[in-house]
Amino acid sequence: MCGIVGIVGTANVNQALYDALIVLQHRGQDAAGIVTSKDNKLFLRKANGLVKDVFHTRHMQRLLGNYGIGHVRYPTAGSSSSAEAQPFYVNSPYGITLAHNGNLTNVEELAKSIYLSDLRHVNTSSDSEVLLNAFAHELAKSKKLRLAPDDIFDAVTQLYKRCVGGFAVVSMIIGHGIVAFRDPNGIRPLVYGSRETVQGIEYMVASESVALDVLGFTLIRDVAPGEAIYITEQGELFTKQCVAVKQFTPCIFEYVYLARPDSIIDGSSVYKSRLKMGEKLAEKILRERPDHDIDVVIPIPDTSRTSALELANSLGVKFREGFIKNRYIGRTFIMPGQAERKKSVRQKLNAIELEFKGKNVLLVDDSIVRGTTCKQIVQMARDCGAKKVYFCSAAPAVRYPNVYGIDMPSVHELIAHNRTTEEVAKLIGTDWLIYQDLEDLKEAVRFEGTNLHDFDCAVFDGHYVTGDVNEAYLHHIEEERNDKALGQKQAETEIIELHNN
Repeated sequence: MCGIVGIVGTANVNQALYDALIVLQHRGQDAAGIVTSKDNKLFLRKANGLVKDVFHTRHMQRLLGNYGIGHVRYPTAGSSSSAEAQPFYVNSPYGITLAHNGNLTNVEELAKSIYLSDLRHVNTSSDSEVLLNAFAHELAKSKKLRLAPDDIFDAVTQLYKRCVGGFAVVSMIIGHGIVAFRDPNGIRPLVYGSRETVQGIEYMVASESVALDVLGFTLIRDVAPGEAIYITEQGELFTKQCVAVKQFTPCIFEYVYLARPDSIIDGSSVYKSRLKMGEKLAEKILRERPDHDIDVVIPIPDTSRTSALELANSLGVKFREGFIKNRYIGRTFIMPGQAERKKSVRQKLNAIELEFKGKNVLLVDDSIVRGTTCKQIVQMARDCGAKKVYFCSAAPAVRYPNVYGIDMPSVHELIAHNRTTEEVAKLIGTDWLIYQDLEDLKEAVRFEGTNLHDFDCAVFDGHYVTGDVNEAYLHHIEEERNDKALGQKQAETEIIELHNN
């Protein structure tokens, strides 16, 4: 999960890109980057850290130009190296930069092809750099000094033939403009919009519609699966369906957790979807325990609040805020390293004792992934004097790894993998555990007037929509993750030893 943005404006876009990344900060807190272009020169700033810490006044003043792209990153395989901060850049041909949200499932095969056939060197383990070099190679085939829109679309079409996985991409070609495209399954989200200024029309592409809203852009629509858009540096817009839609299956986890509630993805409101998740959960509770003894519904901030409120309303039970969140702690789910996650929970949340003491409490979270946070929160509720602690997940049980850009690559980190609901309940210490049913979740996201019929639900049902993921692949990425984690741990140990000496 990362956040991407691209803007073609009528004046310097550095501030607009910064503001957009601030809005998309929830999609990645590990690193941030912005690159702009003016007079055929490139201006880049990227580093590890939050947006507000990466960009200071001196950096912003150097980001000149009326078009550029930006990225917020979180590590997908246990790595938080600053070398993998985006956007990436290659000087040939033209000078191209690229930022990417998602994950290529054929990255090793593609990286090998880039080296052996394209004669291009990849310097990091990031699939974004592989994607950039593949795109650069396809653009070079035109052998033109000045690219026409069809030349760019032809390059994207060829790229689709080489790349498999879930991806949303924004790229800047110096002296030309910005290109954006989305994978043929539409797994990762991408939208674009425009706004009118005195000088003319400006265009913006971003991971979520909320970034457009905050900057005063009007949402035009989502970039279609397999579609590319090209905006010249003069502000001309071109679009083309470069490859047929394979199977429109956007990631359903965007609606559960990843996206902001004020975003609209593929025509469906994230906020309304979460309201319906709460309704569906209430219906399940009333089916299974019509004589329940729940006294109060308490959300685990922040993502579950919308679902929890509607759940309480549907049950006719009090809704209360029982946890106060420290706003200066990052999202626990996307923190690198299990030890860091464990440490952060108590720093992140503090319980209000009077909302728990002597009550049967239903805690509501958006999902249960590793179970680390849930277990500690259940214990916090008991420490505050709750009689019974029930736990409710707005999503089904996460039983399988994600391979399309969410940090769930290892099945051994998933508490529900190969376990029953009762076994998970015992592990997290709750008296009763309620998971959302998958079909109910799908119904919560589908709305009349949208073309949403099915979704990428691999983390729940183990069905990988790109068709190239098997047990051998999953085993390979798990081993790769373990190797990286071990290497990172060894590096940290060496640094500590060096410091102590």
